[in-house]
Amino acid sequence: MKNQFDQIIVGGGVIGCSIAYQLAKRGYRVLILEKNHIGCEASSAAAGMLGAQGEFTERSPLFQFAQESRALFKDLSEELYEKSGIDIQYIHKGIMKLAFHQQQYSKLKTIAAFQREEGNPAYLLSREEARQMEPGLTENLHAVLYLPNDGQVSACHLTKAFSLAACHHGAVLQEQEKVSGLLVENGTVQGVRTIEAAYYADQVVIATGAFGDELLPEDYGTLPMKGECLLLELDQELFRSTLWMEGCYLVPKQGKKVIVGASSIAGKTNKHVHAASVQRLLSRAQKMVPQLAEARISSFWAGVRPATADELPYLGEIPGVKGLYVAKGHYRNGILLSPITGIYMADLIEKKPVNPFYYDRFRVDRQSNKREKAGESK
Repeated sequence: MKNQFDQIIVGGGVIGCSIAYQLAKRGYRVLILEKNHIGCEASSAAAGMLGAQGEFTERSPLFQFAQESRALFKDLSEELYEKSGIDIQYIHKGIMKLAFHQQQYSKLKTIAAFQREEGNPAYLLSREEARQMEPGLTENLHAVLYLPNDGQVSACHLTKAFSLAACHHGAVLQEQEKVSGLLVENGTVQGVRTIEAAYYADQVVIATGAFGDELLPEDYGTLPMKGECLLLELDQELFRSTLWMEGCYLVPKQGKKVIVGASSIAGKTNKHVHAASVQRLLSRAQKMVPQLAEARISSFWAGVRPATADELPYLGEIPGVKGLYVAKGHYRNGILLSPITGIYMADLIEKKPVNPFYYDRFRVDRQSNKREKAGESK
């Protein structure tokens, strides 16, 4: 049948395209259905930070998942370039977390101690040491935590590369085609329907980010978390590492550009960028690098991240509907976790053994009344 596939991926963001790539690479006939165009939501709004260390002070499934995923990017960048012709702009210049007073410094010391216990490089730098590495930094620093193993990519290039690499292996991509419902019979998914047609597959994966919750049972919804960003253009390169303070990060990009992000507004799905958010972000950006006051504002935008009550993604099969899978709720870590998520979901679909640590904590039925709890937790 023309409309018969092995798997259907609903959602053409970085998570859906990564899953499609892994499945197609394994020889399956995969269909990607995207209601708009590839990477049009959070995947194109993200700054692309690969921050696998800076927010963790204890072992957790998310920390371990992030470590494994970050380790994939170097080889993945070469693999995707070979199969898609797209450079995902993988940059491995580290992340600096800035402290401006003693309380912030104490938090950095806790992070550094844990990271070193886990065998990860983490260096506490004095103001002088940090400014020797990055002369553009403000003199008003207290200290810096330098994490050399973290890095960044271009989020939109990564998403596009995953989609083209999936197509290279035979996946079919259809944009501008919204899934309006699931085809389920006797507790087993049969496929999906759109305005245009019906498509059939033994497995359907819902990877719609902060949207598309109407396709899932009510318990498995996500909470939208809006984020606003700016793009600045510079006359000269001011720093090479990604810089991060409470409430703001600076991600230097090719062509003397810097992404400044990001606000975090719960429950909003509009794409308006508010003047107050721009003011706060610019103020913090200049607090880190004073010369950014002379930068030009090139553009600004908003994206919507998918959050969950416990800030862990939903990865697995929906209870009671055989063959229906979900991969949502990556919150701020969608770009970082996209490589490992693709592998993990493909393994689940193939019924291969997966890490029980991940399976237990990421399974979709790990708690009840998720949408209600997500709203209450924020």
